[in-house]
Amino acid sequence: MLELQLTLQDPAATARLGLLLSGHLQAGDVIALEGALGAGKSVLARGIIQAACPAEDDIPSPTFTLVQTYEPDALPPIMHFDLYRLETPEESLELGIEDAFIDAICLIEWPQRLGAFLPRTALTITLVDGVDATSRVAQISGDARWQPVLDALRTQMQDIT
Repeated sequence: MLELQLTLQDPAATARLGLLLSGHLQAGDVIALEGALGAGKSVLARGIIQAACPAEDDIPSPTFTLVQTYEPDALPPIMHFDLYRLETPEESLELGIEDAFIDAICLIEWPQRLGAFLPRTALTITLVDGVDATSRVAQISGDARWQPVLDALRTQMQDIT
């Protein structure tokens, strides 16, 4: 398992991480966003979506709808899932998540609700509190497929961490 840890000074740095990550994503990529309530998972997801869909001015968290779909011009569909309200992993199947794992870029908040359905190839980003109220630490891990992405993020984020 490959790992990278980045300090994010504020929500703008969290969004910038999303923007940089979006340039490396393709169909079938699953980004598992972990962290407590208010950790910045939605901020990070919005950064990815905003970079891919600059015309989108309203990017809500799918807390109540469970999934929001975006259609970027230059990328496959992006499906943003918020699984906080799921009771069982099987409920995720009703959302079409299995097909999304193949055809779309999946951003999944509360991925632990998927249990064994979460692909082993997912890139996991865990956001935890930093040294002050606005900073966060992003702990990023993934399998060997993600090595070039982690290397690029390490280089690109140096100027803002």
